[in-house]
Amino acid sequence: MVEGESGLLSVLPSSAVKSWNRALQSLELELVNGCMLTGFSSEIPGALKGPQHHRAWCDELAAWIYPRETWDMLMFGMRLPNAHPQVVVTTTPLPIPLVVELHDAPGTVLTTGSTYENIDNLAPSLRTQILSRYEGTSLGRQEIYGEILTDIDGALWHRTMIANNVIGHAPSDLTRIVVAIDPAGGTGEENDETGIVVCGRDSDGHGYVLADLSGKYSPPQWAKRAIAAYDKFKADRIVAEVNYGGQMVEHTIRTVRKGVPVTVVTASRGKRQRAEPIAALYEQGRVHHVGTFPKLEDQLCSWLPDSKKSPDRMDALVWAMSNLFDGMQTIDDYLAQIDDKPVTEEAPHELKPVEREPEVVAERKFQSLSDYFADDVI
Repeated sequence: MVEGESGLLSVLPSSAVKSWNRALQSLELELVNGCMLTGFSSEIPGALKGPQHHRAWCDELAAWIYPRETWDMLMFGMRLPNAHPQVVVTTTPLPIPLVVELHDAPGTVLTTGSTYENIDNLAPSLRTQILSRYEGTSLGRQEIYGEILTDIDGALWHRTMIANNVIGHAPSDLTRIVVAIDPAGGTGEENDETGIVVCGRDSDGHGYVLADLSGKYSPPQWAKRAIAAYDKFKADRIVAEVNYGGQMVEHTIRTVRKGVPVTVVTASRGKRQRAEPIAALYEQGRVHHVGTFPKLEDQLCSWLPDSKKSPDRMDALVWAMSNLFDGMQTIDDYLAQIDDKPVTEEAPHELKPVEREPEVVAERKFQSLSDYFADDVI
């Protein structure tokens, strides 16, 4: 906010700055006209208790560590008489409660803009590497166009459940990794994509979405892509739904590689019953996306249990997580596991660490748009 290419010091004339103090826990910028600008961190909301202010600038409020506590402490200090205290908030509009509340509050003056309005000041590679990936997705509406994405009533997944648990890279000690395939019913334009999702689990009972490789493929193509992911992530097995094609699905995989471990699954229960326990893991903060997967996340957050649609990416994710967390049939069954079964040192279902090179997964680093634009004010 102060230093850097888009900071205050880059736009203020040097003659207007009296002093700039960048101590460890204190940021103070004093201007020659007597104005004092003091910086605070959302990591320490209590630091705002006591000081009074005429104006405040809150940057990336949606990414604050303690948004509500910090905001409340700030409001107590906006009390100087005859000063008409004002606050300006610049942030990516993640739909956290505080952002939605401020958006709808009386007296809020809303200004929005898109990344395209600032495109001339950004790297040329941004358009091809970032914008093209997110254009046309719900995440793009949020990150590029500054829209607040509201949750859909009745959906099992909400965007905050995912956004609050995004991480940069997976742990190196995953005990199991699987590649799940939800084959399309055909290869025509009217058919769905083939869902291919890679997921892992650690010894603490947390799941990780490592990759979404879904797309429109012929059977040999999706089989080769799944086996390539099996090799790249050093997975334990491939999990494939056989509702479409029956034995053809397993035969297609083994045609590409005969000895690859394959578990075939059949959707004998309804999609809702399969998806509910996985959504519960997300709600508990036990599933983490390693980076962002816009199309997968769109499917998760827009699918309604009573819908007749069969989202391919979501199905593949549910199959992968169901295999990793074997035995969780329904929400009631899952809660029963927690309430009724004593905690023991032995992991359920004899999950044992699989030897692999840690760096294969640990070095997979991703960058979300929120991180990319963390220093930009839109």
